[in-house]
Amino acid sequence: MNKSQENRYIMEKFEVNTTAKGTGIITTSKVRKGEVFHRITNYKIVKKPTYTSVQIDVEAHIEEPILGKLNHSCNPNLIVNTKTLECVAARDIEPYEEVNFFYPSTEWEMDQPFICMCGSPQCMGIVAGAKYLSLNILSLQFINHHIRHKALSCLEAKVFKNDVFVETRNSLKVETDTLSLSVTKA
Repeated sequence: MNKSQENRYIMEKFEVNTTAKGTGIITTSKVRKGEVFHRITNYKIVKKPTYTSVQIDVEAHIEEPILGKLNHSCNPNLIVNTKTLECVAARDIEPYEEVNFFYPSTEWEMDQPFICMCGSPQCMGIVAGAKYLSLNILSLQFINHHIRHKALSCLEAKVFKNDVFVETRNSLKVETDTLSLSVTKA
């Protein structure tokens, strides 16, 4: 299958829909876990983050028509991978199910924080970006490289407040209830 055929095949798997929650994207056929749902190709780099932009690196945001219509969920069925520029199914997604991703997986600090309406038992209530989440919550989700980089920078600067820090001879170590990270100092 060439690139044009693949893009057409992927585009046939979803449609934009309006619900009580607003505009979103639903599948029109089953999408299997690990399957590429969308390739991020038709984007433009923006100077400042917006409500619909997606952060793809520490200092870079893009606008892209499909990404701009994906809603947030605290229990997402889609991973937006900013390194490969692909949206991949995190689990099997049934036909006519809304497709969503975990916004803090790409956003360090949201341009416009909002009250979450995902309805998931894991709902965080307010979505403001990874900067405002505990390491425990971040460790439960797929997190992009630039968000991991920012979180590790905060650990090195000892910015996180509710975690226990332990200094070791050549590394800085943080331990939490569900996450253990070691950062080697240069």
